[in-house]
Amino acid sequence: MINKLPRWVEFGGFCLAFIAGSVNSVGLLGFKHQAVSHLTGTSTFLSLEIAALNAPEVIHLLMLALSFLLGAVFSGFIVGNTALKLGRRYSFALFIESLFLFIAFLLLISNSLYGYYLASAACGLQNALTSTYSGAVIRTTHVSGLFTDIGIMIGLKFRGQPADKRKIILYVILILGFIFGGVVGAILFKFFAFKAILLPCVLSALIAVSYWLYLQAKGNGLEESN
Repeated sequence: MINKLPRWVEFGGFCLAFIAGSVNSVGLLGFKHQAVSHLTGTSTFLSLEIAALNAPEVIHLLMLALSFLLGAVFSGFIVGNTALKLGRRYSFALFIESLFLFIAFLLLISNSLYGYYLASAACGLQNALTSTYSGAVIRTTHVSGLFTDIGIMIGLKFRGQPADKRKIILYVILILGFIFGGVVGAILFKFFAFKAILLPCVLSALIAVSYWLYLQAKGNGLEESN
């Protein structure tokens, strides 16, 4: 599946991973110190808070998880298919993500927990978006699976099986994008606090516009049909 994807996927994947990494840094450095781009740590904290019978934190963590889920629901509804097809509504989905991040910014600067929920929804939407157009091969909001897949491919190489070089390169690009986004997000948060989330917000909108223009150049017109 990877080798059938267009060549711009690497660049787009890097940008999306950068967005998620920077958003997650802002979440971790914010007043709640909460990861928002994935649910692994959130699920663990949820278990701890349930065991401690800490109802307010349980509700908060459940809201984070539900927000991520709802973001993925938005993506599935908007895009509506599991295979890459030029002309699908990726640009619209990315505009929605940008809108979620902007609203998250407004809420976070007001010290509202709802800002975390909107940021989590944006990441859920993005993760489902990339899963959708890549046949569930690419993840851009977390890197555990990427490291795992690279490790598996290296292990298979030691057994004498051929390695998918493009897949390895793509996964390394995604990991670097997530890490670099985290670095930039942390630096911006140090100087601008929650205003740092405006960078991934704007970048998401720019990617949406770029993809829409790409469609026009390909002659798909304004319609992004199912």
